[in-house]
Amino acid sequence: MPDRIPVPAASESPSPSAEVEYRQSRFRPPAGATEFLLVRHGESAPARASAPFPLVEGQGDPDLAPQGRQQAERVGARLAAEHVDALYVTTLRRTVQTAEPLARRLGLVPQVEANLREVHLGEWEGGLFRKHVAENHPIARRVRAEQRWDLIPGAEEANAFAERVRAGVQHLADTHPGQRLAVFTHGGVIGQVLALATGSQPFAFVGADNGSVSEVVVADGVWIVRRFNDTAHLAD
Repeated sequence: MPDRIPVPAASESPSPSAEVEYRQSRFRPPAGATEFLLVRHGESAPARASAPFPLVEGQGDPDLAPQGRQQAERVGARLAAEHVDALYVTTLRRTVQTAEPLARRLGLVPQVEANLREVHLGEWEGGLFRKHVAENHPIARRVRAEQRWDLIPGAEEANAFAERVRAGVQHLADTHPGQRLAVFTHGGVIGQVLALATGSQPFAFVGADNGSVSEVVVADGVWIVRRFNDTAHLAD
């Protein structure tokens, strides 16, 4: 009679494999990615026909208004709690003044990225742009409808502006792989960055609030939008 086939003891019984679970995960920047915190400068001084803004290389260069300085302090308090490796500003002083509170808190010296200065508004610089928009000038209406800054006489050509902004972002990404940057810039520039990242209409993201934070991650030529017009720190 053949031997009995041994029956394993209870402790030796093979247990079924545990089923693998795949949870939803939080976003993580790709290795070597550069994170951009794009901060629009605080509210600048009001335009007055009797006192045009001083010009820097042909562009209006107003100081921050008192409200803008308050916004700058709130930006500084908000971003001081986040890891930031470097600060950047443009050639226009409203970005420098907005960056000051954060620079003071972090002990960082802002560097200048000239390619991220505001779009040049040609004959409407010095505060005239605000006047014509407020008065619903026919060209201002066309600018909105056709989504082109270069309808303004003498203004920067649309493709040239887009390529300048692209070059500025790419230069910083190449300079700071794997780092997070706070970049203090302008509404037109933020709108252009997000339009380039998403392939949207040119003015889809124009209108970021003063003191707001938008976020873009750049990795291997891919631009990923993480947030737009975050103003939680500005709430009363």
